[in-house]
Amino acid sequence: MTVAEDREPGGLRARLVEVGVDLVNREGAGALTLREIARRAGVSHGAPRRHFPTHRDLLSAIARRGFETLGERVSEAVGDGTASPREQITALGRAYLRFALDHPGMFELMFRHDLLASGHLRLRDTSLPLFGVLVQLAGRARPDADARAVAGALWANLHGMAQLWSWGSLQLATGSEDFGPLLHMAVDAHLGPGPGR
Repeated sequence: MTVAEDREPGGLRARLVEVGVDLVNREGAGALTLREIARRAGVSHGAPRRHFPTHRDLLSAIARRGFETLGERVSEAVGDGTASPREQITALGRAYLRFALDHPGMFELMFRHDLLASGHLRLRDTSLPLFGVLVQLAGRARPDADARAVAGALWANLHGMAQLWSWGSLQLATGSEDFGPLLHMAVDAHLGPGPGR
């Protein structure tokens, strides 16, 4: 790669992130070494340090891309806001679970404590808007309760469901290959029974 290519918009920095996104989606978070990302990007193993001083900086940039993609999926699922808050929360939950199951390596990377806890990487700032959507919807669905607490409990439930489903534990325990009924039960548990239930 030439110096000119590195300076272009979408130069080496963007290429390294793209390679990392592809690698984590194909081979999982454990494959994300600086050396392997550099090799696949076609640069020396020291080249990433010009843009990402530490390995965690590069991992954070890759995880940030995962949050952006998940945010787009959630926005699409929630739609224009004409559906009821319960329907929007259910759609959000389905999008969250589908993302986790379709991209297990990225999902694991996105919620690594060391990346989220590192304040200078500001990855937590990227994840908070997604939680904000859930808080807003929870507040509309449960005006009688603390919206942040409802959203937090529901998020924990969804995250645990995603993890257990990815391990195959819930399928074994429930005898089902469809997470839909579990999602509806989780929504009912946090919002109260829905219409017709």
